[in-house]
Amino acid sequence: MTAPPDAAPAVLACGEVRTCVLPSLQPLDARSAAQLLRLRADERVLVSERPNLYALSPETLTGVDCRLPTSNGTKVRVVGTVAVRAALTEGRVLQTSAYFRTPAEGPDRRQPWGHYLIRPGVVEPLGRLPEQEAAQGILTGGRPGELDLGLIADGVLTPLVRHPLLDQRVPFKKSRRTRLRWAALPAAHGQEPSIEGFTLAEDDLRTVRLRVPDGTEPAAIAALCEDFALHDWLLTTVVRLLDGRLGPVEGPASLMALRPAVEHLIHLWMPRARGDRTLRALWDVLEQDPGFTRQWDNLVQRVRDRLALLNALPKLGIPTGEKT
Repeated sequence: MTAPPDAAPAVLACGEVRTCVLPSLQPLDARSAAQLLRLRADERVLVSERPNLYALSPETLTGVDCRLPTSNGTKVRVVGTVAVRAALTEGRVLQTSAYFRTPAEGPDRRQPWGHYLIRPGVVEPLGRLPEQEAAQGILTGGRPGELDLGLIADGVLTPLVRHPLLDQRVPFKKSRRTRLRWAALPAAHGQEPSIEGFTLAEDDLRTVRLRVPDGTEPAAIAALCEDFALHDWLLTTVVRLLDGRLGPVEGPASLMALRPAVEHLIHLWMPRARGDRTLRALWDVLEQDPGFTRQWDNLVQRVRDRLALLNALPKLGIPTGEKT
């Protein structure tokens, strides 16, 4: 989807990603994944098998005509279309993503829908856009009646998790949906992309504020944030699965607690597997603080050590659950 040549340059791009486990006891293969994500009959689902199985739906558009959230309460009406897509990783983790870009200024009056439909994924303000306030407003979340990207992403996620292909048997407990909101503003001329803030809030909400070079496609930023959201969900889910389960060895019960992480999740960790090369470097920021891979590697090593111990104790004649 491309905008017409007369489209004004974007000064803000925003989005929200929803991430959850697919309600299917068995992961979907490539063919079933493509069938699940066929959101449009006129465009095919992109499926990649390297370096892992990944399926990406075509974009669909949702028309909006409402107020934009702003941090200072400034009333800004926007009209246009929000792009929405879905992705499935290894037939197991489902994501939906809604995002848009907006110029610094739009027409003073609302235009016919044809004007907006030839600018896919663009919402235009009526008048000038308060860029900083709008970015913070999106990250904080708006009031009823204001643009809600999460609601749009959920509008695609809900029918997908109810698809007839799925048996509705969730493969493990203690898994919840996470939400990641992002806002990207232009970087200064000659500056590299950067992350100005990454926060973990209550209710499984994460927010990311970025600076990106002029001309960066919103779809590329969305892909980066989908990657962030996927790995944050993996880390969050494994932490919940193992919460209170890595104390004294307790035999079969301890083994069963570790099983979901080993069978379904550990092999999914693969940051930077895809996406725009110029933006992948932003992963370095999250590797330093809060240290995604450092925490993941520590969890995985503890799981492996526990499995090795559970296997070794009976061979030594030491029953699990007893003091040594």
